[in-house]
Amino acid sequence: MPDHTDLVAQIETLAGKLGEARTSIANRFLGQDRVVDLTLTSLICGGHAVLIGLPGLGKTRLVDTLSTVMGLKGNRIQFTPDLMPADILGSEVLETSNDGSRAFRFLEGPIFCQLLMADEINRASPRTQSALLQAMQEKEVTIAGEHRPLGAPFHVLATQNPIEQEGTYPLPEAQLDRFLVQIDVPYPDRDTERDILIATTGAEEGMATAVFTAQELLDAQILLRRMPVGENIVEMILDLVRACRPGPDAPDTVNGSVSWGPGPRAAQALMLTVRASALLDGRLAPSAEDVRNMAAPVLKHRMALSFAARARGESLDTLIDTLAGDITKVAAAA
Repeated sequence: MPDHTDLVAQIETLAGKLGEARTSIANRFLGQDRVVDLTLTSLICGGHAVLIGLPGLGKTRLVDTLSTVMGLKGNRIQFTPDLMPADILGSEVLETSNDGSRAFRFLEGPIFCQLLMADEINRASPRTQSALLQAMQEKEVTIAGEHRPLGAPFHVLATQNPIEQEGTYPLPEAQLDRFLVQIDVPYPDRDTERDILIATTGAEEGMATAVFTAQELLDAQILLRRMPVGENIVEMILDLVRACRPGPDAPDTVNGSVSWGPGPRAAQALMLTVRASALLDGRLAPSAEDVRNMAAPVLKHRMALSFAARARGESLDTLIDTLAGDITKVAAAA
């Protein structure tokens, strides 16, 4: 019983700190509460996120603000077609000392940080994109046969422009699957845009302050995994992920519209993100509504519509929301 009481107290304390983090972020990144919550979700779950939106919507500003608020050392890489893997990972150089002896010394690349912003990640060649694969999965890189650990924690927040696709290299499915969530950054509404206009064209701008330290974020990631999840929520997650895969047990809408669906990593991501969704809302355990809210961000970059479905104008957002809604209703009636 004391352990349970202690867990509840820790969860409530963490929820309070996350509320402070939201407030601090809002000083520099106005509105877009959904975007902020999903980005915080990726961090407290220990995962990576890809932010998709047009230029000028504040993606870079958000990542920079997050590094301050969460107490993380951040680096930014502008991905371009001529970027090479060594520009990300680092390389060995031959140095000559004063006595004439020579030895190799490793110069760390920008990936050796805690929060890496991969700006316009799809502009780099597949060879360069692949430099992030080991880092995103294993939180280390192998250079010249030596394993080199990255920062703790280590997160990648990548950005993409959904419109300008000429001369870009779409991310391979294996790399997309390593992103915990896909975050769509929409245009702000009129009132928010008015606030942005006034806040960013005056003599002073709002400043973000540190709320977490790197160690506190690591502790939060451990605590999140201790949050209880009801058996009905586990079954909902399994039902939803498996329903999104074409096959004999999938709904007709999926078999007629989806080329390939999510793997087990999607269920793992949903299991973590529904906890984070509850935590950000000040609740101790996730509900069916959390599963529905997190379904599209977790699943849609792990699925692909068929050519026929795209020709019919279908969207993954609508398909996933319909499936999640149906599963939620079935669970509620059971």
